[in-house]
Amino acid sequence: MSTLAIVLSLALLMYLAYRGVTVLLLAPVLAALAVVLSGEMGHLLPAYTETFMSALGGYVVSYFPVFLLGALFGQLMADSGAATAIAQWIERRLGPRHAIVTLVLACAVLTYGGVSLFVVAFAIYPIGRSLFRSADIPKRLLAPAIALGSFTFTMTAMPGTPSIQNAIPIPYYGTTTFSAPGLGLIASALIATIGIAWLRSRQARARALGEGYGQHEDDAEAAELAAASSDTPNAPPPMPLLLAWLPLVLVIGVNALFTYFVFPAMDLSALDQRFDGLVARQRTGLWALIIALVTACAALLVLRLGRWAHLQQTVNKGVLGSMLPIFNTASEVGYGAVIASLAGFVVIRDAVLNISSNPLVSEAVAMNVLAGITGSSSGGLSIALQTLGDDYLRMADAAGISPDLLHRVAVMSAGVFDTLPHCGAIITLLSICKLTHRQAYLNIAAVTIVGPLLALSVVIALGTWLGSF
Repeated sequence: MSTLAIVLSLALLMYLAYRGVTVLLLAPVLAALAVVLSGEMGHLLPAYTETFMSALGGYVVSYFPVFLLGALFGQLMADSGAATAIAQWIERRLGPRHAIVTLVLACAVLTYGGVSLFVVAFAIYPIGRSLFRSADIPKRLLAPAIALGSFTFTMTAMPGTPSIQNAIPIPYYGTTTFSAPGLGLIASALIATIGIAWLRSRQARARALGEGYGQHEDDAEAAELAAASSDTPNAPPPMPLLLAWLPLVLVIGVNALFTYFVFPAMDLSALDQRFDGLVARQRTGLWALIIALVTACAALLVLRLGRWAHLQQTVNKGVLGSMLPIFNTASEVGYGAVIASLAGFVVIRDAVLNISSNPLVSEAVAMNVLAGITGSSSGGLSIALQTLGDDYLRMADAAGISPDLLHRVAVMSAGVFDTLPHCGAIITLLSICKLTHRQAYLNIAAVTIVGPLLALSVVIALGTWLGSF
C-alpha cells in the first residue's frame, strides 16, 4: 500500500505540475497525501516539520549562494548589454545562412559562461526571431534551437560548467565541477552534433515542403518594440566585445584556477578541526564556483561603472529572481525526503539499486526516473542523491569506479527526461517564444532527450571500459 501511495503521489505531482500548479504548494500537500495513504496518519505533522522542512532548509543552506550569484550574474550580463553583444557578434560571424548553428552556439556560450538559462532564453529570443525570419526557417524550430544550446550539454556535460546541476553532486561525492572532463567533452560534442543535425534536417524538410518562417502574432509587436527602443533617450552605449567576453572567461578561469591549483596547494586540515562535521576537501568544488561567480559579478559592476541605467533595479531583479527557482527545487527535495522515509520507498530503492550490477547504469536509471517525474533536472538529481547517494558511492567504491565518473553520469542522467512536457523550463521557453507544445515539443524532445540519452549511453560504456578521464 505504501508503494502504491508513493506512485499515486508522484503521478499527481507530474500531472498537476503540467497543469501549472506551483510546486511550492504541490510538494508538501502531495507528500502529506503519500504519508496518509501509507497508513502513517499519526506521523503527518512530524513528517512535515522534521523531515520535509529539514530537507528543504538543508538544501537552501547548501546551494543558496550558487542560485543567488548565478541569477545575479545572469541579470548583470543581460542588463549590461554583454549578453546581447556576444550573441550579435556570433550572428555577424556566421550570418543567417547558419541561423540554427548561430543560435545554438550563442546560447551555449552564455550558459557555459554562467548566465541563467531563463535569462538566456529571454535575451536570445529577439535575436533568434530576427535570424530565423531572415533565413526563412520555420519559427517552430526556434524553441528547440534555444533548448539545445541552453538545456543540454552546457548544463550537464561540459567540464567546469557553473550550472546548479553540476554543483549538486559535489558534497555527496567529494568531486568538482570539472569531474571526468574528457568524457564530458565527448558527450557535449555528441549532443550538439546530433541536435544540430536533427534541426537542420527539419529545416531542409520544411523547405522542401515550401514551409517558411510564416506569419505570427508577435511580429508586429516586435517591430513596435524595436522602433521604441531606437528612440529611447540616454540609452547606455553597447558593451565592447572584449569586455563582454571577460566575465564569462572569469567564471570558467577562476573556477579552474581554484579547483586545480589554489585549493589543492592549501592545507585545509585546520578548517576540519574548526568546523564540526566539515570535510573541507569535499567542499572545495563548491567554494571554487562561488568565488568564480563573485569575481565575475564584481568585474561586470566595475566594467560598467557609471554606465548602469538602473543598477539597483538590476541587482534587485537578479537577487529576487533566484528565490523562486531555489525554493521550487528545495520543495522538491523536501518532498523526496518524505517519500524516502516511507516504508514503500524501500521497495522502489531496492528495485533501482538492483536493476544492474553496474552502479553507473543503476544511477542513470534513478536520476532519469526522478528527473522525469519531477520535471526538473536539479530537483530529480537532489532527491536521488539525498536518498541514494551514499549507496552509489559505496557500490562504486566496491566496483573500483571513480566518484568523478559517478558525478558526470549523475548530472548527465538528470538532464535527459527532465524535459518532458510538464517541465517548467519547457513551459517557460514556449511561452517566451509564443509557441505551443503542439507546434514545437516533438523537436524539443528530439534534441533534449534523444541526443542526451545517446550521449549518456556512450559515456557509461566508455567509463565502464576505460574509467574516468
